[in-house]
Formats: sequence, C-alpha cells, structure tokens
Amino acid sequence: MLKRLFVLIFSIIFLCGCTTSNKEEIVFSSWGSVTETKILAKIIDSFEVENPDIKINFMHIPQNYFQKIHLLFASKTPPDVLFINNLYLPIYENCLIDLTDFLSDKEEFFPQAIEGLSVNNKILAIPRDISNQVFYVNLDLVNLEKEEMSLEDFLHISQEVAKKNIFAVSHEKDIYWALPYLRAFGGGVLDKNLNLIIDDEKSQNGLNFYNDLVKKYKVAPSKSQVGSLTQAQLFLDGKIAFYLSGRWMYPIISEKADFNWKVIPFPKGELSQLYDTSGWAISKDSKHIEASKKFVKYLSSEESSEYFTKTGLIIPARKKSSKLLNNEEHNEKVFIEIIDSLEKTPVNKNYRKILDKINLTFLNN
Repeated sequence: MLKRLFVLIFSIIFLCGCTTSNKEEIVFSSWGSVTETKILAKIIDSFEVENPDIKINFMHIPQNYFQKIHLLFASKTPPDVLFINNLYLPIYENCLIDLTDFLSDKEEFFPQAIEGLSVNNKILAIPRDISNQVFYVNLDLVNLEKEEMSLEDFLHISQEVAKKNIFAVSHEKDIYWALPYLRAFGGGVLDKNLNLIIDDEKSQNGLNFYNDLVKKYKVAPSKSQVGSLTQAQLFLDGKIAFYLSGRWMYPIISEKADFNWKVIPFPKGELSQLYDTSGWAISKDSKHIEASKKFVKYLSSEESSEYFTKTGLIIPARKKSSKLLNNEEHNEKVFIEIIDSLEKTPVNKNYRKILDKINLTFLNN
C-alpha cells in the first residue's frame, strides 16, 4: 500500500515537472534604463499570462550591448528576440529573419521608422521608436523670437547669450553631437551612397564651426570648464541656454528643471537632419521562431507602444501613440513635426568603427 502511494506521488510530481518544463522558452535581450526595464517586465508578465505555454527569459545588457550581442552571435547562442537599432542593423543583416510579410499593419507606423529598420528591401525589425536631435531651450536665458532659425541666426543669438557670462550651447567631444552641424554645412560622415565624406570640405567646415563654438566664438564650454559635470547638469543648473539632446532627456528635464523651457528644432541648413530608429528583431538561429513572432507582435502592439510613450522616453514609431506628445508648454509636438523633414542616418557594416576612429581624432583636438 505504501509502495503504491509512493509511486502515485512520484508520478504526480513527475507529471507536474513535465508540464513546467514543456513551456517554450525564449531569450530576449535589450539595453535600457531602470524605467525601460520596468516597462519591459510589465509587458513580459502580461504576455506570459496570455501565453502560458511560453516563458520569456529577459537578458538585460545595460552596457556594451552590441559587443556582447556580437559575441553571442559568433558563438551561435544569440537571443531569440533582440532589441536593435539601425546603426548596427547592416552588421546583422544575414543573422536576422525577414519580417516584411509579418508586419501586417505597416500603415500604422511612421514610414521613416520602417525605412530605418530595412536593409535591401527587407524589414529586419519591427519599429518601437524614432530618435532625433533637438534643442532644449532655457527661456529664462534666451529671448527666443522664433523657433525655426538658420545657423547664422543661432550663432548671433548664442553670442548675445554669452555676453551674460553664461554658456549659450552645449558641446560634447563626440561626432554624434557634431553631426547636426556637419549636415547644416552640407556634409556628414557617409553620404546617401555610403561613401565616406568626413574629410570633404563641407564636412570639415561643419566640424570647424562646431569646434569654433568653443575656441573662436566662446559660446560653448571647453572640456576644462566643464570638469566632471555633464552637459545635462549644466543645462539643469541654468548654465547653458541651448542643450542639444534627444527625447530620452525629456522626463529628466520635465522633473528637474526649475525654469521655463521648451523644445525647438535644430537650425536649418544645407542638408536635412538625421534620425535613428530602434525595434524588435528575431534571430535566424532561434529554435522558437513562431513563439518569438508572437512575442514581437506583443512588444510592438499599440498597447505596448503607449506604455513606452507615456514615460516620455521615446518618440513612438506608431502614429496613434504619437498623439500622446501634446504638452503645449514645452512644445512637445516638435519631436513629431520634424519627422517628415528628416533623413535616416546613412550606415554600413563599418559605421561604428568609422565613428570610433573619428572620435579618437576628435577627442584629441
């Protein structure tokens, strides 16, 4: 009798264990702040409730994300689903599945977001957001008569601000922050045909203008004047009038700025400014393609898009979610209004290496 009872109990335990282990497990990787990971955790929990046969193993990589992803692909152990941006997309073109036919509601997304995550007419990731650069302006320091201006107008205003013994504009030793100025002069890093143009005359004119904001015009802080402070800290402390940054700074500035401020477009120039975009991709090496597609559909849903948008961290790739950017005081609509005037960042497989090489020279000048 005891023997039969033991066998019965063992059988129940074994069957329960099999039920748990039969869940299809997906590895999902992303970078992101504490706020972003909390949103992702909420989305994952909701997905697992609706899909009890699928388990999501979240791989959070807050630093050196693509270095680690590259190693995982090299070792044939990549995540099934991964968060990726257009700057790295060409590197992984042959490692990701084509999601063109999977995107059934294509018209619900900004076409720029889809274009940014497409390589050779293949949609390799379902868009989450669009990223662009704008100026956050301290209105207590600047008499801003108009939002749109030329680079010449901007320099004149900056020189007037500098007369008050404050810095007019942020300045970082990184080509990413200089690129809007290069574009304004008609240059850049790569052109539309992916030819390297950083050494061309127009690009060098833009780079020289950017550096002259510190050296010649003295409207931006030098590295020695900044010390250990970030440009964001200087802006929040009322020591910089124009702070060049992206949407991701909006929540912090909204919370901490104790002065009047708004968002305006970067000054108009010879070429359009650039945008980047990020989204959800699926590895070709995944053994759980269909389950991964279910998860990507959930991540890119309207509901998930609204979760992210309400934090203020992103410019949503979905048109409907973009209506949430409606704060008139801070001119929040600018993030959306400028999208149609932007071009996607030209990138190739060596783009990140090119930027690293430029920055080595840039940082030493």
